[in-house]
Amino acid sequence: MRDRLILLVEDNEKVQDYNKQMLETKGFNINTAVTLARAWESIKKEPPDAVVLDIGMPDGSGLDFLRELRKTSQVPALLLTGYGKDEDIISGFDSGCNDYLVKPYAFGVLLVRLNNLLKNAERIQETITKGALSIDTVARRAYVSGADINLQIKQFALLLTLVQSESEILSTPYLYETVWGQPMNRDSQALRRVVSEVRSKIAGCGYSIISERGEGYRFVQSE
Repeated sequence: MRDRLILLVEDNEKVQDYNKQMLETKGFNINTAVTLARAWESIKKEPPDAVVLDIGMPDGSGLDFLRELRKTSQVPALLLTGYGKDEDIISGFDSGCNDYLVKPYAFGVLLVRLNNLLKNAERIQETITKGALSIDTVARRAYVSGADINLQIKQFALLLTLVQSESEILSTPYLYETVWGQPMNRDSQALRRVVSEVRSKIAGCGYSIISERGEGYRFVQSE
């Protein structure tokens, strides 16, 4: 796995240089920006795995930047700032930050906070959410509105395969081979049965499995 890319958005060059050097010694790749305008340019050119952001920037507020960022991205963001009043911290989280650290700070604390952000982001990626349906790809369990729908092995494999190819028509032979691990014989009744079972279990989640006559099946958002 590649080294994680962190974007440091900080106008104090001494703080910026120190954090950059220290994080690089821990194996991170670092991009820096001393203005919000440069931060936007950096994100568009090379999306980071996390952002460490100051609030008081020369060309605007880091809070406004973060609110705008949240319209298109859920990249983990840590606000690193001298604003330490309760209302400042509340405003930071209301604007979409994942963590908040007040200056002055120990680098070790920054490192721990940043690593936790990245670990939490990895856990989120292990969960696929579609409407009220949530799929834990590690535990191989699925939930509708928080309730475990108790999928059997083949049911889970079918659902995950369809969800990962949302809106695409997956042929009956392809689904059978994927779920059963062997070529389909002439009778596709077993697949139809599992599709019916899964369709029933995810009912009400906002998505459904539809049949495309003579072609296969699709996982789509309910109308």
